[in-house]
Amino acid sequence: MDLVYPPPAEAFRADVRAWLEHNLPPGWGELGFEMSPDERTSFNAEWTKKLSEGGWICASWPTEYGGRGLSTMEAVVLTEEFARVNAPLRADFFGDTLVGPTILQWGTEGQKQFFLPKILSGEIAWCQGFSEPDAGSDLASLKTRAELDGDEWVINGQKVWTTQAHFADYMFLLARTDPAAPKHKGISYLLVPMRQEGIEVRPIAQIDGSSEFNEVFFSDARCPKDNVVGGVNNGWQVAMTTLGFERGTSATTGHRRFRKELETIIAAAKANGKIRDPLVRQRLAASWSKVKIMEINGLRTLTSALNGDHSTAGLSATNKMYWSEYHRDVMELAVDILGMEGQVLTGDGDADEEIIPGVGARRRREGYPVSPLQASFFFSRSETIWGGTAEIQRNIVAERVLGLPKEPKP
Repeated sequence: MDLVYPPPAEAFRADVRAWLEHNLPPGWGELGFEMSPDERTSFNAEWTKKLSEGGWICASWPTEYGGRGLSTMEAVVLTEEFARVNAPLRADFFGDTLVGPTILQWGTEGQKQFFLPKILSGEIAWCQGFSEPDAGSDLASLKTRAELDGDEWVINGQKVWTTQAHFADYMFLLARTDPAAPKHKGISYLLVPMRQEGIEVRPIAQIDGSSEFNEVFFSDARCPKDNVVGGVNNGWQVAMTTLGFERGTSATTGHRRFRKELETIIAAAKANGKIRDPLVRQRLAASWSKVKIMEINGLRTLTSALNGDHSTAGLSATNKMYWSEYHRDVMELAVDILGMEGQVLTGDGDADEEIIPGVGARRRREGYPVSPLQASFFFSRSETIWGGTAEIQRNIVAERVLGLPKEPKP
């Protein structure tokens, strides 16, 4: 595990830090800093343009496709510096971080020329069409079908838990294109236009009142024949690439979210006197230790990637299981610290958004004013499920890392 970054990476860090100091609003990140709704709207509108002019959006992409061709270490430093001050780095997470890199690796030249500039400019908003009612963690059991009809694919089926589908222009979709093939075969990775008849999006109201997840129904929806990424019936391999990008982009920054949130929990314990309870202090100390373990494991993952060492391949599944279960437990601690006050909605009733410490703003339902810690508590309940349930992660570690026999099928 490397604890010292090489001098060129630290020189690049200084450049990024200077740019942030020059371009962020005065007082950004300081205690008590707030923006009015109008200031936030203006900032969001101008920030993407500033990122683009600075060359920070998709900066690790090759220069011929609009990036800066950053090295792995430079890309890590860039992410770390933006995370350090909690500054937005992406125009569209799904486009910049998931489908864009996937197209770079697997796409045809035509696909790259058409989609990548629109991802860089933020012209296209994306959503991910993987999970289905009977194919979540067991993704290869998906049943959505795509059948070729001349120059178009005709799609029928259903996706669920589709984040931001109600705002998306395109979906990167997994569909079964050869029903006779084994379940990991016969799947294709399609880029499907969302603004068409035959696609119905139904928001799913969550326990905290927000509705960022959706069900999506396909009834003879259409997709151009040439919008297959990585070749027909090769979608499983392409999808594993996308999931690798999803799970590997925050190796050295993911712990920061939890550290900031833990600081908020400690402040609440100090404010109401619960910090004097020795059991509360012990639970807080254990939580702090777990956040440090996340930081160290992130550095292990980075070192492994830089050295081309795949001996820590099981870390992805282990880390997902570790942080999601940590977050569920620490938010239960937060509610215990809040006590009866935590049972009452104490957020700003006039705000359009809820703020999750270390995550940022999320839209919320009118008339459901949760506090930041209440919002994070609700959010944490989903994290042991999405991205692969904790049970599935344990199976992956057991079978692929420890070499244990596969779980018997019923």
